[in-house]
Amino acid sequence: MKHNAINFKDKFTKFTEHWSPRVIAEMNDYQFKLVKVEGEFVWHDHPDTDEVFIVIEGCLNIEFRDGIVTLKSGEMFVIPKGVEHKPTAVSECKIMIVEPKGVVHTGDSGTELTAKNDIWV
Repeated sequence: MKHNAINFKDKFTKFTEHWSPRVIAEMNDYQFKLVKVEGEFVWHDHPDTDEVFIVIEGCLNIEFRDGIVTLKSGEMFVIPKGVEHKPTAVSECKIMIVEPKGVVHTGDSGTELTAKNDIWV
């Protein structure tokens, strides 16, 4: 067994695409994914699971139909299952999301931003 730490900065250098999560680890049935985000995403929800956003660098806004939460570096927010939300970032923001394996990051919105497969870095 290898005993190597996962370095977020190193992993973020391995991709440039926005809104395209990269799996960095799995624990039980959960995946830890790094994502670079900028601009607006799509309105979506996850009817069967909660979702957590952890901001590594930058500032992330998560819009809800009835309000907004702003997250800065070192902050996190858990979105309860079934709650419609739309992440946005004025400038590039680096985040980690934690969700069950197989969850599509756009819920059922089916847009061009919908991930096709889990991508590892």
